[in-house]
Amino acid sequence: MSTPRIVVTGIGATSPLGGTAPDSWSGLLAGESGTHTLTHDWVEQYQLPVTFAAEAKVRPDTVLDRPVAKRLDPASQLAMVAALEAWQDAGSPEVDPDRLGVDFATGIGGVWTLLDAWDTLREKGPRRVMPMTVPMLMPNAAAGNLSLHFNARAYARTVASACASSTESLVNAFEHLRAGLADVVIAGGTESAIHPITLAAFASMQALSRRNDSPETASRPTSIDRDGFVMGEGAGALILETEEHAKARGARIYATMVGGGVTADSYHITANDPEGKGAARAVHMALDVAGASVGDVTHINAHATSTPVGDPNEYQALRAVFGSRVEEIPTSATKAATGHLLGGTGALEAIFTVLALRDRVAPPTINITEQDPEVPFRLSGTPTPLSSGDHLAITNSFGFGGHNAVAAFASV
Repeated sequence: MSTPRIVVTGIGATSPLGGTAPDSWSGLLAGESGTHTLTHDWVEQYQLPVTFAAEAKVRPDTVLDRPVAKRLDPASQLAMVAALEAWQDAGSPEVDPDRLGVDFATGIGGVWTLLDAWDTLREKGPRRVMPMTVPMLMPNAAAGNLSLHFNARAYARTVASACASSTESLVNAFEHLRAGLADVVIAGGTESAIHPITLAAFASMQALSRRNDSPETASRPTSIDRDGFVMGEGAGALILETEEHAKARGARIYATMVGGGVTADSYHITANDPEGKGAARAVHMALDVAGASVGDVTHINAHATSTPVGDPNEYQALRAVFGSRVEEIPTSATKAATGHLLGGTGALEAIFTVLALRDRVAPPTINITEQDPEVPFRLSGTPTPLSSGDHLAITNSFGFGGHNAVAAFASV
């Protein structure tokens, strides 16, 4: 029995650039920044050292029906908004519930629900803690609620591997489809963790940019004066299905998912391996599964968080794979525009990668004043046209804990 081909038939996103996938893509191509100064009272109340972030441009509770939104943590709200868009974009496929799966990730989960409940407990006592607190804060809440809403009974699985989470969920969905566990999968990731405790914690470990005077330009991957990442928020969802199932129902196909690789560094709990061995293995795995060579890759969406250490480490990993050709492949570092969505970032960047293949254009990387000679990716401040032929692209995600995940897509 031959291994089925896996295709992308629907996309949905809610991000700092827009409330839908098309709006997010348009904002990215236009060189917009989703980062701004935070206006919440708690920024001044806690005297946070970092006063900006990239919040979702459209609040999810303004999109969802009020009764639905009230029973979901903001992270699950964002997941529902993205998945509803992706499902509709795919044509709302008719599929046997036992053949519909969910692979949906998060890095942190319902942090707002958890900490709001703690405040309620301290201020008002245990009787005032909401009965729905645990179902709202648990990391699998997004996957579980998507399974309930879409009547997905094949499975509903959650990955929590920090910033690699949603790319790993995409790879899992790809493997689950190839293994015959489902015909259609709702895959992606979400995060809503722009909270005083997370901002304070990331700032304490010197991970965040401190450009409070210029938040729009704070995320500057590969720039020689980069000083940390920008916290982002949002969700991305992709409808993946076997090509046979998609063609049988006459679905539009955006791209083919052709491979994925997941590895671990086993090096440090927060720092990635400076030699990039684990990341390089993940790229090789994705290409091996795709039956492709390193010379076939024509576009890269880099993880590129804008941290002083992470960006050059990723370059070293990719140079180990591609050699000096890595400096010739059109590359995009889209966190410059969106900030870092943590567990949701891989899904959003996979959508950007799919749309880059569809439109034959590598999106721009904003905010590079002077590119670091130690990170000489081929980046551009304006969209870079790709040729009209066939293309193969990879998107990288690396997370605390030494997690590496790479997804590969081919044009149609």
